[in-house]
Amino acid sequence: MTNSTSEIPASQKLQAINTSVLQGLGQLASYFGFNKVMGQLYGALLLNPEPQSLDDLMVQLGISKASVSMNLRTLEQMGIVREVWVKDDRRKYYQAEGDFWRILTNVLSSRELRNVNQALRVLDENAADLQQMQPDLPEAERRLAELYAQRITQLQDFFRLTQLLLMSLLDHAEDQPNISDIKGIDFD
Repeated sequence: MTNSTSEIPASQKLQAINTSVLQGLGQLASYFGFNKVMGQLYGALLLNPEPQSLDDLMVQLGISKASVSMNLRTLEQMGIVREVWVKDDRRKYYQAEGDFWRILTNVLSSRELRNVNQALRVLDENAADLQQMQPDLPEAERRLAELYAQRITQLQDFFRLTQLLLMSLLDHAEDQPNISDIKGIDFD
């Protein structure tokens, strides 16, 4: 006798979907260089209609309260989750940010753009050092310094383009409505 998905109770199907989404968001977070738990925490909050406490998240994900607290603090600093007040309860509760454009702009501006800007600063400093030292170098080292200068110029061009694209994307995202607010549009 085969077990089709229609024979599985709805509550088990929902739990399987929840688990799959949490695992997927954990993997996605890892792929982008974040902690896997951060993705799972975001998913747990996103898929829950009510705010969740540290204890709720600890039990749901089977991780320590310290890990929940530390990762939620990072998510909160990035603007991906926010602390909310729950009447008659002194515990901290959290909700996921549902505006995906806001999340994108928060992440790109807080991490990616900062990293690109840092890379450009380092490249600019090295290019200036090379230009200053080149005239005093022996011939063999001068040729190597010229190669370095060419490669650094290529990297600078790449990172300036990346910077421009990120800034354009951030500007464009600010003008976009919240995707969840758009009704009646068929995206298929």
